[in-house]
Amino acid sequence: QVQLVESGGGLVQPGGSLRLSCAASGIIFSGTAMGWYRQAPGSQRELVATITTGGSTNYGDSVKGRFTISRVNNKNTVYLHMNSLKPEDTSVYYCRAIYLSYVYWGQGTQVTVSS
Repeated sequence: QVQLVESGGGLVQPGGSLRLSCAASGIIFSGTAMGWYRQAPGSQRELVATITTGGSTNYGDSVKGRFTISRVNNKNTVYLHMNSLKPEDTSVYYCRAIYLSYVYWGQGTQVTVSS
C-alpha cells in the first residue's frame, strides 16, 4: 500500500520560511518521480515543483528562485524548502508520487502566510 505523509505546514509571516516533508512508503522511492502541488480554495491544483529519479528539478513560475525541492532516497523523503513566502503562497500543499505509471497523492498540509 502506497502512502505519502506530508508534514511541516503551518502559519508563517510574509518573508518567512518553512520546510515541508513528504515521507513515502510502499514504493521503491529511488525509482519514483516526486512532486509538490498546491491548491487554494476556489482554485485549481497547480504545480509547485517536481524532481525526477535522477534529481532533475522543475518549478512553477510563481515559486522559481524562492522554493527548492530535494530528495533523500535513503530516508524515502522529499522536501520543499520555501523561502521569502508571500500571502499568495497560502494553500494546501500536496505531495505527489508517480510509481509504475500510477499517480499517488498525500493528504495535504496547510500553509498559511499572514501577518
